[in-house]
Amino acid sequence: MYTDSHCHLSFPELSDHLAEIRDKMAEAQVSRALCICTKLEEFEIVHSLSTRFDNFWSTVGVHPDNEDILEPTVQDLVQRGGLPRVVAIGETGLDYYQMEERKGGRTISDMEWQRDRFRTHIRAARQLKLPMVIHTRASSDDTIRILKEEGEVGDSASAGGVFHCFTETQAVAKAALDLGYFISFSGILTFKTAQDLRDVASWVPLDRLLIETDSPYLAPVPYRGKTNNPSYVPYVAKLLAELRGMTPEKMAELTSLNFDRLFPKALIGH
Repeated sequence: MYTDSHCHLSFPELSDHLAEIRDKMAEAQVSRALCICTKLEEFEIVHSLSTRFDNFWSTVGVHPDNEDILEPTVQDLVQRGGLPRVVAIGETGLDYYQMEERKGGRTISDMEWQRDRFRTHIRAARQLKLPMVIHTRASSDDTIRILKEEGEVGDSASAGGVFHCFTETQAVAKAALDLGYFISFSGILTFKTAQDLRDVASWVPLDRLLIETDSPYLAPVPYRGKTNNPSYVPYVAKLLAELRGMTPEKMAELTSLNFDRLFPKALIGH
């Protein structure tokens, strides 16, 4: 049975079709999904998905790219992160992609607010001893640096977590793995242009792999360009299985076990 380790079922493209999506998940043998929070204003909706459905879990966090929203404090995240069925902090991290176009011509030095927000999430995760869901785009050096500065070095005091929707180099993957983090691959892995990413996926240790949809975005081939949903995560597993010389069923088992190891709060069901 497959586990989608990252989806956005609270987003309007999916939230109005939950019954249909859950039916499709059952048909595709996708037994579980982690519903990701991207701002405090949506947390109650995300959390309600995990309390309504026994195969959904939730996170709490503020996406690094979100502006003009409630800025989280450590206490905000700790309070919500301690609730039942909240298994991780995030998604959090840094995003410098198309900074000049999307962020009004700002420079990296102007993005200190993102770095401060990231540190807030790390401190909450370490206080709660919950893993983090890390988003990093065009910002991997700062992402790794800040994790280290905040004490995330892979020891017993580290929160750990996953670099989700991984699109970086093998060097970045190695740096994340050295800090004890997992690596999750999305439908991007199936894109024709993603050979470099497939090379990275062929190298990541099997006990650190996760699969995800990041739905409603990044639908895998053969659904590329359409609205994504958790029932499509087997296509990611199939491609990853081909790269690693195993069956999709074995990859489903492996990545689901890895999900349980990373998110033990989901394993115990509360």
